[in-house]
Amino acid sequence: MLFLVGALLVLGVVLGVVAHVPAHISVVAGLAIALWLALFAARERLFSHRRARRLDHEGGGVR
Repeated sequence: MLFLVGALLVLGVVLGVVAHVPAHISVVAGLAIALWLALFAARERLFSHRRARRLDHEGGGVR
């Protein structure tokens, strides 16, 4: 429950900031966050494929 209250508090602060800054700054910040998330997802996907391939070559993973 405390986590939910903290999350709502952070959401309120972020939305309050977005409401008071100019629109172009909000758009640039949103695009930067989207790019960061896309790069993170691509890196994680690549890493998981490498890990799965390595486990296949080693003979199954769990020993």
